[in-house]
Amino acid sequence: MKEIKIVVVDDSPFSVAMLTNILISRGFVVAGSANSLEEAVEAVTTLKPDIVTMDMTMPGADGIECTKAIRAVCPHLKVIIVSSMMDDEIVHRAQKARISGYVQKPVDEEELCLLIQRIMSDDELFLQLDGLYYNAFREALADTFNKFFKSVPDFQEKQTTREEQVSRGMSVVMGIIGKYGGRMILDMSEEAAENIAKFLLKKEEVTKDQIVNVMGEISNIVAGNACSLLNKSNSLFGLRVAPPTIVYGECIKISKTVLDTVSSAKAETDFGEVYFNVGFNRGVN
Repeated sequence: MKEIKIVVVDDSPFSVAMLTNILISRGFVVAGSANSLEEAVEAVTTLKPDIVTMDMTMPGADGIECTKAIRAVCPHLKVIIVSSMMDDEIVHRAQKARISGYVQKPVDEEELCLLIQRIMSDDELFLQLDGLYYNAFREALADTFNKFFKSVPDFQEKQTTREEQVSRGMSVVMGIIGKYGGRMILDMSEEAAENIAKFLLKKEEVTKDQIVNVMGEISNIVAGNACSLLNKSNSLFGLRVAPPTIVYGECIKISKTVLDTVSSAKAETDFGEVYFNVGFNRGVN
């Protein structure tokens, strides 16, 4: 694991000293400390730490307000609340602020250090997922089409756009759960979906329910196979799929993503264009 740089934010010189001694003794780099919101913002801006330990009570602000201020400078900064108080209300507020963890004073050295290592490992694991997931989903889509239709889609260039998309007629949304949550969207015209269903069911006419069932199962296979490929790369991902949500309508907008990472591509198939979009969130960390 890379060297981990930490800034300690606490208005108590005693607490700063105690935390600093613990962290240094366990091999972490304490780049600096801060005793107020203003000092914390300056320290984060200047020192660019990997993690900030944050007391809940400081002059003129609490730990949640201070976290919001430093996140304005560094949106993905990891923050650990270190406080003598740790009741349900504080935990709830911390979760809403996407705090990475909580440790109660007096600090247990082992608990704090294991928490830091877990958070940073999570970050590295997410970066690993970020480098793998697009190819895994593309391979799963290509393999599924090849096995069902004996043809491989012609993929256009990968895109990482977060712009809102308008559905081509039918969207299948597959939720993905596990170490990190995400979702896959397969979108196509109603005609393309109908022709796929006719081909697989070997029927001249198909009902809307039959189309929905076919496209839902194809999407489930694509997402499930992709998750299996990723889990083989690293079992810590623990990814699995949730049941599909299927929406009809050419004027329906595919929501602008709020995921931390997203990739998409258009694929030309024998049945028409299929747009696929997949992405993941880091989670509360």
